[in-house]
Amino acid sequence: MAANTQDVVMLLGDSLTEASVPSGIVQRLASVYTRKLDVINRGFSGYQTDWAIPVFEQIFAKQHEQLHCPKVQLLTIWYGANDAAPFPSPQHVPQDRFKANLIHLVDMVKSPTSAYYSPHTRVILITPPPVNTHQWPGRVFEQTKLYAETVKEVGEQVSIPVADVWSEIWEAAGRDERSCERFLSDGLHLNAEGYEIIFNSIMKIVAEKYPEIHYEKLQTVFVPWSEVNVEDPRSSPVKRRAMV
Repeated sequence: MAANTQDVVMLLGDSLTEASVPSGIVQRLASVYTRKLDVINRGFSGYQTDWAIPVFEQIFAKQHEQLHCPKVQLLTIWYGANDAAPFPSPQHVPQDRFKANLIHLVDMVKSPTSAYYSPHTRVILITPPPVNTHQWPGRVFEQTKLYAETVKEVGEQVSIPVADVWSEIWEAAGRDERSCERFLSDGLHLNAEGYEIIFNSIMKIVAEKYPEIHYEKLQTVFVPWSEVNVEDPRSSPVKRRAMV
């Protein structure tokens, strides 16, 4: 079992989070936070918010467990792509319940009455990107847009910042659905250019809202090799807080 050494960034979501491509958001964040914060991939392909809640109840530590676990310094919640699947798909979650589910996930972490309350955890919500129905005909463009709007409504309601990647990709595509192909590998999932937008959007929020955990503001948990005391090497590589 790994020791409790570094605090973490936890990414909760569906296949857009889980994506194991080299350009995925997990890989990009893990690269910039190396030796500072561990990045935990909790993306589950095909999942929507109804299914996310019982999963989150098992993967996020309760208050009495948090003393013995790495602290989740940043939690991203990225759903909507599957919730917006047209009925009668088993992935479909009605818009009002999708909104309630997102609020519930945030409240699990931010409400003092929650068993999972974590006052040190910062949260970012992420909208689903646009779908290109010319590539992925099983989805409805306008419906996904509505679910993206719902994420923004939730962010405003619960005072949590939102990475509005739907709007950012839509604008970058010249407000043309077919042109979204530039950012989507198959009409639903992102390619390297798409993930570049996601990464930049997340880091912009971190810089503006949570600057204390921006990777440029953190130190490595263990000192660089050049600072090791060669005369007494055991005295130097001692765990320290990443946040200065």
